[in-house]
Amino acid sequence: MFWAITTTVMAMIMGTTMVFIRMKAAKKPASVKKIILPPLFMSTGLLMFLFPLFRITWMQVIEAFSVGVAFSVFLILTSSFEVKGKDIYLKPSKAFIFILFGLLLFRIVLKTIIGQSISVGTTSGMFFILAFGMIISWRIAMLIKFLRLKRDLESGKTIPEFVHQK
Repeated sequence: MFWAITTTVMAMIMGTTMVFIRMKAAKKPASVKKIILPPLFMSTGLLMFLFPLFRITWMQVIEAFSVGVAFSVFLILTSSFEVKGKDIYLKPSKAFIFILFGLLLFRIVLKTIIGQSISVGTTSGMFFILAFGMIISWRIAMLIKFLRLKRDLESGKTIPEFVHQK
């Protein structure tokens, strides 16, 4: 019970921190580095699987990763860029906060239900893979949008419809 509460509180702190980081990042131009670094930093969490407590089956990896990719659709749809002068900025989305905390609430409920029949270590491993699948697919989609927009700006083409220009 202690671990379930601790991990839930940590997830809430991380979610709140993510909102503030995203708000701060929207004030500076986007770059390839800023898009790809978060998943690379998060990948260090895979070291948890060195410990037997957190190891999960390949089927659980596939299930958790697939759910993460499915959840990323909400983030992908609400992530867009805007052009200010010659710079590209991530456009802050009002829906992002609701989506992030909605996913967090869903995660807590799901973890509570699953946690009754699966160990804390297994659920921790599965939810890490879920979050990793979500951030990887979201950031890949962002990177594709960013690179297309950058290419179009550099070549003088029309700006795509998913971009707002100021």
